Amino acid sequence: MSGPDLRRAAAEVAVGLVTPGMRLGIGTGSTANVFVELLGARVRAGLDVVGVPTSEATRVAAEAAGIRLATLEALPELDLTIDGADEIDDAMRLVKGGGGALLREKIVAFASHRMVVIADGAKRVATLGAFPLPIEVNAFGLGATRRGVAAALAACGCTGELVLRQSDGAPFVSDGGHHILDAHLGRIPDPDALSAALWAVPGVVEHGLFIGLATGAILAEARDGQAVVTRLGIV
Repeated sequence: MSGPDLRRAAAEVAVGLVTPGMRLGIGTGSTANVFVELLGARVRAGLDVVGVPTSEATRVAAEAAGIRLATLEALPELDLTIDGADEIDDAMRLVKGGGGALLREKIVAFASHRMVVIADGAKRVATLGAFPLPIEVNAFGLGATRRGVAAALAACGCTGELVLRQSDGAPFVSDGGHHILDAHLGRIPDPDALSAALWAVPGVVEHGLFIGLATGAILAEARDGQAVVTRLGIV
């Protein structure tokens, strides 16, 4: 079983959670893209839902799939958000933002009664941090913010390289107009403490630690050539 097969297996279970009339947060990334594809098929078959996309890329994909969309301003309270994750631990804490949409993803997740993560089982880890932690920062005062972020990481027992994300030879710019620092930490001993420490740094707009937001997860892993789906938390 390949990664795409596992992502599809998780997305197939997740699309079954969607019921008529739902106000739905729609995530960003490779697994979320599969969910959009499957949801679009259900919509074209008659399912009536309205979605709030977490990125411009998701908005384009959802519109192409025929999914009715709205803004979070029009729908400030959502029933369910389906999104992927770069890492998830047993406490349902996440690292997200590999695709650069962490700010909008976190706002949409916060507005939702439930957030269900869909991913292949390899994303489940004992300790967060192997995947680089994205930290969205204001372009103004970037050098000072970077030093503050480095100090916050060190104070929380985290070591590793802090890299300004690039795209086509220039600093990556998020949908919100910000830059992203990727912290290559290896492990995060105390995600809750690091979350608070990063928030205290002026210039940090958002970070990729999602704590207390995911209510459940649908994880697919390969066993004997078959995709086996595990549900965690409230799905």
